[in-house]
Amino acid sequence: MKKLSILAIAFAAIVFAACGGKKSEQAAENADSLKSFEQQQIEASIKMHFDSIAAEIGKLKQLPFLSDGDDGLKLTKEEKQVKPDYLLDPATAEEATTLAEKYRILSALNVDKKIATFYEMPTEDYDKAITKLVADINDPSFKAIDDANTLYETSTTLYDAMNENGRINFFWQMASAALIEELYVANQNPDKYLSTFTDEAASNVTFRIILILDAINRLAQYDPDIQPVAKALAPLDVLNATTVAELKDQIAKAKEQINDARKAIIK
Repeated sequence: MKKLSILAIAFAAIVFAACGGKKSEQAAENADSLKSFEQQQIEASIKMHFDSIAAEIGKLKQLPFLSDGDDGLKLTKEEKQVKPDYLLDPATAEEATTLAEKYRILSALNVDKKIATFYEMPTEDYDKAITKLVADINDPSFKAIDDANTLYETSTTLYDAMNENGRINFFWQMASAALIEELYVANQNPDKYLSTFTDEAASNVTFRIILILDAINRLAQYDPDIQPVAKALAPLDVLNATTVAELKDQIAKAKEQINDARKAIIK
């Protein structure tokens, strides 16, 4: 988990969507009572594919710009010298109007706050924006975790709580926003962020991403709030690599689509 959590800089927030753990039978029955069998199957497939991506990333070697510290993995001194200029402005949170938008921006800001923390950048504005979003959303599921800023370290707990509270549809909103933000970050420097990827990992991860896009698109038939997400993610079906070289090339060519998806997902 330590290695995975640092990958928020590239692909780590996918761990947030790797919703393992078992829910109680009663919770499952309550959450799914109004869903069709097909919708339940679609959601199960999304969970499985996110789990598979997290498992694949878990096999990778440690990124070269990381070092072991007393408090876990840290960026090297050299890496911290150049601060990222591509992170979302915390003020973006003020643009969210619908509940779905608030969940998505909350997810994206959590990814970027994690990155800012690793680079030892100020995070006070992120903290304020995240706290306000949590208050506006007023999801009882967040009470299951100690700190809203630790969403990605408490994925199983949060998934179970949102499922029990009938908020699981918004979990997919958050997972999709995290996926887009990760792709956006990785696209800032593919050579660096994908340096530990193997051909097998590139193939497996992009294959799962395609399956997730398809599942999200089918889920939109049942959940109108997912429709903007499905539309934003659709152009990313160009990512279908079989080698690391292909993945880097495809991400580079999809830069405009990834940027557009990011803008759409945080509306």
